[in-house]
Amino acid sequence: MPLPGDFVSLMRSQYGDAEAGDLCRALECSEAPVSVRLNRRKMHACMSAGDVRDICEHFASVFRPVPWCPDAWYLPRRPAFTFDPMLHAGVYYVQEASSMFVADMLRRHLPLGGGEGAGPVTALDLCAAPGGKSTLLAGLLPQGSTLVSNEVMPKRAQVLAENMTKWTGGMPDGGYPVLSIVTGNQPADFAALAGQFDLLLADVPCSGEGMFRKDRRAIADWSLDNVEMCRQRQREILRDILPVLRPGGLLLYSTCTFNHYEDEENARHACMLMGGDLLEERHFLPGRDCGEGFYVAAIRKPATGGLAPAPRLQARECARRFLRVLYDGSRDGSGTSALPRIALSYDQALQYLRREVVRVEAPRGMVTLCYEGFPLGQGKSVGSRINNLYPSEWRIRSGYTTPFCLFDEVLHTQGQV
Repeated sequence: MPLPGDFVSLMRSQYGDAEAGDLCRALECSEAPVSVRLNRRKMHACMSAGDVRDICEHFASVFRPVPWCPDAWYLPRRPAFTFDPMLHAGVYYVQEASSMFVADMLRRHLPLGGGEGAGPVTALDLCAAPGGKSTLLAGLLPQGSTLVSNEVMPKRAQVLAENMTKWTGGMPDGGYPVLSIVTGNQPADFAALAGQFDLLLADVPCSGEGMFRKDRRAIADWSLDNVEMCRQRQREILRDILPVLRPGGLLLYSTCTFNHYEDEENARHACMLMGGDLLEERHFLPGRDCGEGFYVAAIRKPATGGLAPAPRLQARECARRFLRVLYDGSRDGSGTSALPRIALSYDQALQYLRREVVRVEAPRGMVTLCYEGFPLGQGKSVGSRINNLYPSEWRIRSGYTTPFCLFDEVLHTQGQV
């Protein structure tokens, strides 16, 4: 499908003929790169330090790293991720590489990893589904932090809750280092949490220009009128949500578009609304960058404004009181860490993930089913059979199988290098 003429003209007016030409050719003629990001925190909880180091060294010897994000790699092709139990166990996440640039901005503008000023923070990912940036935040925020991941669309919110449960759940005693809470609320519903968040990530709904390679329907839906509608809606979202930031807090404003109306103009509108400072901004353009279309701006709210900071409340209690909570990581795995752990083969793991009966010897009662040491979920053993308690809405629905395990492929390919 050809690109809309108005889109091509807009890109030429904003980027110039040469860069716009490279962008449009990439959107029409090239494939989007495939990239994944490892859940190092879960790996350290379920593997020895030596095994984690070895697997990361294998990744480094086989795949090209995403330069702006730790533990992230480009794959040469898109495999059948659906049939990898490691994906369902939350050991890695398939995320578009450009959007991982959030990690680089966090490194520069929010102290992480024990550096100067590092400490637990309270973060809100406002438009979080399906969960790519939230899983990234959960993997990077300082230990003891709280992350609220929100999505207003009910079906997308359920997908978000599933992905955050898999990423942060199923951990041994002590749980995941960052508390994950998933909510399903409108931006205006957060008014009661004014001044409660150190970090706000607003990846706002947009005209979807960065999705042209993945979804041809985005091309058919694009128009200048839709760009203007999205620009106005983004401003409404910013108006409703910016009060949640504490003085000195960090806003990351992002879209998957290229046009300046939704990107640079609205980033400066956010600065105007809260008197903030634009720290940096970055566009990713296919044809120039190895990734899809993405824009992100880092904006600092003034540290002082004549008003005393709002008292910091307990984020979990605030969420329970004022928001529609879909997942509360503080309750994840309650009472399950002491359950017997039953190792499954690859075929048995797929049976479990399809919510089929799994036949394996196990002590009677509740058990945790694992693949390669990583928990997949619970079941109830009746001797030689496991009654499957995997959530039915998460099950693999495909009746055929294309066998795939990313870690196995890495080890096999590394042996051939």
